[in-house]
Amino acid sequence: MRIAVGSTRSAKLLAVRSAIARVATVERAWDKAEIVAREVETGAPAMPLTDAQLMRGARERALAVRETLRAEGERADLYVGLEGGFHCVTLDGVRHTFLQGWAYATDGARGHFGISPSVCVPASIVRQVVIGRRELGEVIDEYAGERDVRSKQGAWGVISKELLTRAQSFESALVAAFAPFYNSELFEGR
Repeated sequence: MRIAVGSTRSAKLLAVRSAIARVATVERAWDKAEIVAREVETGAPAMPLTDAQLMRGARERALAVRETLRAEGERADLYVGLEGGFHCVTLDGVRHTFLQGWAYATDGARGHFGISPSVCVPASIVRQVVIGRRELGEVIDEYAGERDVRSKQGAWGVISKELLTRAQSFESALVAAFAPFYNSELFEGR
């Protein structure tokens, strides 16, 4: 099995490796999966602020890596896109902003989404991103006093004191997006 990922970021690739390892515990064919990664361009904003932007970004990454491989004369069994950003909900007049990740997996004929857990984002960070129009990666680097946090533990790691990392959040989204492919009997009906 060959799985192509529309990113070369280490946290995203770690998530894909971890998700494949989890799936391999119930579907042995995934045990020897080969991962191919390409950096791709999409129309998604640098900092997605809605579920629709997150979902489109994940799907566009998967489709873009498929086209990239096709142009190289290569192919994969599955094409994967991952996109992280904000998910906002207003409840009883109070706006709540969460960090969330979306995954999209396609074999070229059918595609499926998966979503990560969410973590509440501190209001000071939300203001800098939404009102200040800054990328979360820049803001979280300042809070953490580090560089390129998004390629390591991500904002998830900073917010949760590394109890949950960016890779771990994407891993759960991927396991969900992969479900129709490793549990096809359920999704295709008996």
